[in-house]
Amino acid sequence: MTEKNNVIKAINKNVRSGARKANLVLNFIKGKKADVAIKDLEFTRKKVANDIKKTVKSAIANAENNYQYDIDNLYVKEAYVGKSIVMKRFRPRAKGRAAPIKKPYSRVTIILEEKKTEKKQGDKK
Repeated sequence: MTEKNNVIKAINKNVRSGARKANLVLNFIKGKKADVAIKDLEFTRKKVANDIKKTVKSAIANAENNYQYDIDNLYVKEAYVGKSIVMKRFRPRAKGRAAPIKKPYSRVTIILEEKKTEKKQGDKK
């Protein structure tokens, strides 16, 4: 009999935000239950929170459909961000010069885990 691997992963590869900005929001949801994290992201006043919320919902859907986990026992084990592509654009300046504009993208990874609720045998309360 094989034991279930309790780790569920979802990766969003092209989030239109810098990694440092996304990391502020991700640190906010680490360790929280998955449904609480979605509710918190709903009311976070950052643009990147919507993309992170989509990634958390995707991870929950992966857990439910692929591994038949109970949604109520899932929590955010890890949430981290890395750099992805950088779009390079140029802005015209005085005297025929150009100034570069960098538009960074991020790669958001959400890892959920199922908390097992074990009942202790022998507690008399």
